[in-house]
Amino acid sequence: MTIISLPGSSGYLDASNNRKVSYFSNPYVLGLTFVAGIGGLLFGYDTGVISGALLYIKDDFPEVNQSSFLQETIVSMALVGAMIGAAAGGWINDYFGRKKATLSADVVFLLGSVVMAAAPDPYVLILGRLLVGLGVGIASVTAPVYIAEASPSEIRGGLVSTNVLMITGGQFLSYLVNLAFTEVPGTWRWMLGVAGVPAAIQFVLMLFLPESPRWLYMKRDKSEAATVLAKIYDPYRLEEEIDQLATALEEERLRKQAVSYLDVFRKKEIRLAFFAGAGLQAFQQFTGINTVMYYSPTIVQMAGFKSNQLALLLSLIVALMNAMGTVVGIYLIDHFGRKKLALTSLSGVIVSLILLAVAFFLESSTSGNVGAYGWIAVIGLALYIAFFAPGMGPVPWTVNSEIYPESYRGMCGGMSATVNWISNLIVAQSFLSLAEAVGTGVTFLILAVIAVMAFVFVAVFVPETKGLSFEEMEKIWKEKAWGNGSGKEPLLESRS
Repeated sequence: MTIISLPGSSGYLDASNNRKVSYFSNPYVLGLTFVAGIGGLLFGYDTGVISGALLYIKDDFPEVNQSSFLQETIVSMALVGAMIGAAAGGWINDYFGRKKATLSADVVFLLGSVVMAAAPDPYVLILGRLLVGLGVGIASVTAPVYIAEASPSEIRGGLVSTNVLMITGGQFLSYLVNLAFTEVPGTWRWMLGVAGVPAAIQFVLMLFLPESPRWLYMKRDKSEAATVLAKIYDPYRLEEEIDQLATALEEERLRKQAVSYLDVFRKKEIRLAFFAGAGLQAFQQFTGINTVMYYSPTIVQMAGFKSNQLALLLSLIVALMNAMGTVVGIYLIDHFGRKKLALTSLSGVIVSLILLAVAFFLESSTSGNVGAYGWIAVIGLALYIAFFAPGMGPVPWTVNSEIYPESYRGMCGGMSATVNWISNLIVAQSFLSLAEAVGTGVTFLILAVIAVMAFVFVAVFVPETKGLSFEEMEKIWKEKAWGNGSGKEPLLESRS
């Protein structure tokens, strides 16, 4: 079947059937995407809300105000929970299915929200942060995989990127909620507790949605899988999709062995796929995105703007730009391609980080006209988000939902998400200390060097996955691993 991109549209034509496949052509698929994407909203909200809540937590608990370690622990414990949740999430996805994994994440997240809102002391609050992190970690693995497996390949990238839009939207929402509850008694308890509302909504809606059709076919019930697929694909496409699943299932049976974590590193084709996926996740964090999202008010103040109100306002603008940039990415990822989009994004990130470094070097070398250099830093921050959000925001999650064989998808997705959370924790815990030790300008220069390394990594190790089926992707890794010379790389270029 030949798929033709329609220039200037959000759809694709099947050349043999002359039917358009677009993001809005199937409300059922959009519904699945939206409900699964609430997990991304929880992810984004949790990572953003603590920056404002912590100001009021310090007021209520003197021991927190007096201890930087307790403050760091309250912030980072959710990241610790997310690492554990992401690592376990892969196994939960493969064994119990995507739907039950989502439901379990909602229950844990809701429980954590209640514990945080009712916490009588900072130690119970830390426990609540751990529980919320566990839910976020499971959701960070489950949502992209569920969406990918319920999406036509022609628009899969855009639909998976909707999950990233929900993440950035959740971050923006968290800043709005922080502002909304500043004058309400029990400020931080409302900020943290309200996160349980979308978790409860997703739980209820998910009860009425099906399991991933691909997981159903491969693990449990072929007839039920066909019923779900019939709601996703038109009859002309349904038979082809079922044939592809049948082929994939037969290949799984021929392997006749249990899948283990060691296989990810023993089997060359799986190792190459995981290296590409986990590398993307690591570089997403080490190029500094959560430095900006966690510390943008601090960065603005470092640049010479001492007003807390102005710093928070500029941070809100940064969060809004992040969400808007993700919308652009949703359109571009299936038109421009994953690899090209990541490379373009990283090019802009490198320039922006250099501009930030120069601004802080100039600010530190002179005592005059600090405000001018501060505005250069703010411009650099805005450019960074403008380039990062459409590309390196959604691409790592989209690629990781596409590149692994069925039997390894949950496992490798969980492992790569764990890499993301570990990298996130390292960045969150080291930025301020590094800036204090070597200077803010040098710190941004280091991030620029890492971004150059990321550019080289994507160019060399990450294939273009735009428009490819899961089966075509699996063949590509086998050919990269064993070099059978069947000419799949030209296929990649022709499909991109």
